[in-house]
Amino acid sequence: MENKAVIIDLKNISISFDDQPILKDVSLEIHDGEFVTLLGPSGCGKTTTLRIIAGFLSPDSGDVIFEGKKINGVPAHKRQVNTIFQRYALFPNLNVADNIAFGLKLQKKSKSEIKKIVEEMLSLVNLKGFEKRNVSSLSGGQQQRVAIARALAVKPRVLLLDEPLGALDLKLRKDMQSELKAIQQRLGITFIYVTHDQEEALSMSDTIVVMDSGVIQQIGSPTDIYNEPQNAFVADFIGESNIVDGVMLSDYNVEFQGIRCRCVDKGFGLNEPVDVVVRPEDIDMVPPGEGMLSGDVTSVTFKGVHYEIIVDIKGFKWMIQTTEKAEVGDRIGISIKPDEIQIMKKSKYSGLYGDYSSFSEEFDELSDPNAELTDEDEVSEMGE
Repeated sequence: MENKAVIIDLKNISISFDDQPILKDVSLEIHDGEFVTLLGPSGCGKTTTLRIIAGFLSPDSGDVIFEGKKINGVPAHKRQVNTIFQRYALFPNLNVADNIAFGLKLQKKSKSEIKKIVEEMLSLVNLKGFEKRNVSSLSGGQQQRVAIARALAVKPRVLLLDEPLGALDLKLRKDMQSELKAIQQRLGITFIYVTHDQEEALSMSDTIVVMDSGVIQQIGSPTDIYNEPQNAFVADFIGESNIVDGVMLSDYNVEFQGIRCRCVDKGFGLNEPVDVVVRPEDIDMVPPGEGMLSGDVTSVTFKGVHYEIIVDIKGFKWMIQTTEKAEVGDRIGISIKPDEIQIMKKSKYSGLYGDYSSFSEEFDELSDPNAELTDEDEVSEMGE
């Protein structure tokens, strides 16, 4: 994306609702023709970021720059962006063609031009022959396509998508992911996509922006984010990760759980405390005594393609994903290659993730009837 021009530049954006900070000094460059995903848990600020770009919200401080011009005060309908929400907001009294044509009529396009563009959009989203259908008679996936066609018909420079696939079942969701990516590549326009689904982000994006607590934690390609997470939050949020305390003895040498081994990282301080990350799929299961560490299997779950095995090693619960089977109670060894060990600097997230002895914090919150509402979507909707 280095050779593409910056189309949207967010500079030091901050905003609060009811004295609750939602975004804290966020800066982000988005390039022309890029598929960017804002990824993070509920309440992290991703939807608020999207709404500020769209013009539905004004930041308390900071600037929104569009193609080099500040657009803070420009109303939503005058920005060269269009938004698709999870609730598609189609007009139930209009048929498919009239829904797609709605924005074009507001632009005072001629009837012939509207007809031509509607036909192009129907072809783009594979809905030829659906022109006269009532939108309420369509499936969720078809309604989603109508919403996409309507948004793209007015030829926005940037399309904003706020969890647009959230209401679809899993198989349809995966089909629509492929379709959306194909549409974006075909049109070459900028897509800014909001989701909390890490698989969705990994499969669709050119660039992923991982957010938590109103702060950008990391920006990078899907492979960078997955293979080189910058802190324990990113490592845990993007896929599964074993994260143990370690000490960087010297360049390429790390110690954790009482063993010293080679790694491929350097540039840390001598004997600097670090977080050691190992992905479950990168661990080899070996006979006890033959590996780097040994422990007892406490849980085995069949996941279709592989087994998910939890093994207790010195009180820390490691997760292994392997096609080999083990039984609860078995004693096993684990082996890890140097290039499968990722070293991260300590952060405020250290110690919060990466041990599979308990449910995730997010699951606990979902199960807690007294948990406070923190999602910025809810806060902002109440405030609007």
